[in-house]
Amino acid sequence: MSVRLDFRRVDAFLEMMSASRGASQNTLDAYRRDLSDASEFLADKGGLVGANSENLSAYMRDLDSRGMAKSTAARRLSSLKSFFKFELEEGEREDDPTSRLDGPQIIRNIPDVLSKEEVVALINAADGDEPSDIRDRCILELLYSAGLRASEACELPMSSLPRGKDTALIIRGKGDKDRLTPLGKPARDALEQWFSVREKFLPKNETRKIADKYVFPSRGKTGHFTRRRLAQILENLATKAAISPKRVTPHALRHAFATHLLSGGADLRAVQMLLGHADISTTQIYTHVMTDELQKLLEAAHPLSNPY
Repeated sequence: MSVRLDFRRVDAFLEMMSASRGASQNTLDAYRRDLSDASEFLADKGGLVGANSENLSAYMRDLDSRGMAKSTAARRLSSLKSFFKFELEEGEREDDPTSRLDGPQIIRNIPDVLSKEEVVALINAADGDEPSDIRDRCILELLYSAGLRASEACELPMSSLPRGKDTALIIRGKGDKDRLTPLGKPARDALEQWFSVREKFLPKNETRKIADKYVFPSRGKTGHFTRRRLAQILENLATKAAISPKRVTPHALRHAFATHLLSGGADLRAVQMLLGHADISTTQIYTHVMTDELQKLLEAAHPLSNPY
């Protein structure tokens, strides 16, 4: 009975998240997985709906004993907090059993950022007259010039492209939230060159209509590039540029985009908007570069840095 009640209340929660918050299907699926796992653990303790803080503390300890990553455990707790806040607001409970639960401490590692010279080497590695070279350079320019996530680049729709005098992409990011990302001239030029050969990559079969909706079409069922194919392209370019392929990923180029903007004097809030981060604390990890450069400046210019 408790499990059945859990399912009903979880369904009500997800319906609210979809209707009122506009949560994407991926987000809804993640919530359901998290809450279903908790419900299964709590099945013999009265279920999720009737859980108290001790039950939920035991669940969090269980996640740790499973060897679950701290980031995943933190997300599970976040899902529980959202669910019980909903239950409280709906009058289904008179208390929030997660109010005193603390999530695991997550230490954010400073990313290994590609230097400006390394990015230039990657772009030069994509030079060539073959249609595939033109495509690869365009993908690289968009990843670096717009800070796109892998999924955003692979599934970039034609409707996102700038039109007329506009120079910005309209990106639908996490949570189905749109953001504007201005494109520099090199990226716009790369797009123009790509559209001169893009026709060659469109499938000739029935998937053509679907594939034509995407900037980077594919002959696969989805009609668009896959992450695996994108990873292969970056791996090949890294090898040509004499850079370790492990360091050249879509996320590494997104890191480089943010870091190089900040080191060039960009405002942190502006970079947050360009990356589509909901929380500025996520963006602040990139300020380490500014700290490093200021340290070098201090050591080079401050009179007390070089004692007699």
